[in-house]
Amino acid sequence: MMNSLQDWPEPIVRVQSLSESGLPMIPDRYVKPLSDRPSSNRPENGDANIPIIDLTGLTDDETELSRSTMDRISSACRDWGFFQVLNHGVSPGLMDQARETWRSFFHLPMEIKQAYANSPKTYEGYGSRLGIEKGAILDWSDYYYLHYLPLTLKDYNKWPGSPDYCREVIDEYGKELVKLGGRIMKVLSINLGLNESHLQNAFGGENIGACVRVNFYPKCPQPDLTLGLSSHSDPGGLTILLPDHDVPGLQVRKDGRWLTVKPARHAFIVNIGDQIQVLSNANYKSVEHRVIVNSGVERLSLAFFYNPKSDIPIKPVQELISADKPALYPPMTFDEYRLFIRLNGPKGKSQVESLKSPRCH
Repeated sequence: MMNSLQDWPEPIVRVQSLSESGLPMIPDRYVKPLSDRPSSNRPENGDANIPIIDLTGLTDDETELSRSTMDRISSACRDWGFFQVLNHGVSPGLMDQARETWRSFFHLPMEIKQAYANSPKTYEGYGSRLGIEKGAILDWSDYYYLHYLPLTLKDYNKWPGSPDYCREVIDEYGKELVKLGGRIMKVLSINLGLNESHLQNAFGGENIGACVRVNFYPKCPQPDLTLGLSSHSDPGGLTILLPDHDVPGLQVRKDGRWLTVKPARHAFIVNIGDQIQVLSNANYKSVEHRVIVNSGVERLSLAFFYNPKSDIPIKPVQELISADKPALYPPMTFDEYRLFIRLNGPKGKSQVESLKSPRCH
């Protein structure tokens, strides 16, 4: 199976190059079916937004959140799968520096970026497509993907060498986000009625996986015909997203409609991934989301994926299984699940749902 992942099925085209060429129409390869276009389902969300939660009192050592804050996180995980966090312990200066350092990378000359071009075998490096299906309809975005943990996969040579301080910033940012991920995992465990370290231990304790995907969405001459990122749920554990502070673009599916998230300044957007849906026996659900693009301005975001150790079988936690609610999913390692996703590309929520035990369909 891995042999089929050695190379991309077609020559890679950088979306940023298409955008900067000034073309008046997008190539057919990027035109989505009518049902998937943002224009066919205009969200009338007015002032609606995903919950915004203040994490003051949540430190590496203490979980001193009020009962009402814990309850708000619990209902966000059950009803939304998404929430924003403020006062999360990561410095606003580091957040801005991380975002602008990566913006500088995407504005480097193409030959410098091309030195980091990726392959479907690991996805690590500079990329422009997901999934290896020949002839697939593509998303209007470029990205950079890198491994942060485990240390055996952390390879500074695969990280950009420019701008000069880029690697230091990525390292510092990763360190802070791993800590924040651990703090949030404690809260999720407590809210599920488990010991505070239960989910973390199920992920492998200290031996978790973590990776970063920087998404770059260039200006698009026909934003109503395409998407920056197709609808999907995140395959991993927990996603901590640093959105563009000026340009909204993330849409979350809620009650069958698409809601455009309004990012709060210096907040992170946190969402539940498929692995936590499996561990929680679907008490917490990963939720479909997608990204829209626009004609006037580029957008950049940083997704930090806090994942289980790749070779531990992930299955519903025993304490969350009962006669009324049997285990919904068979055990599967994150490596197996990731390969399954890579071969199929983004497909809404169908990936995790297809894993359900036959008796639970």
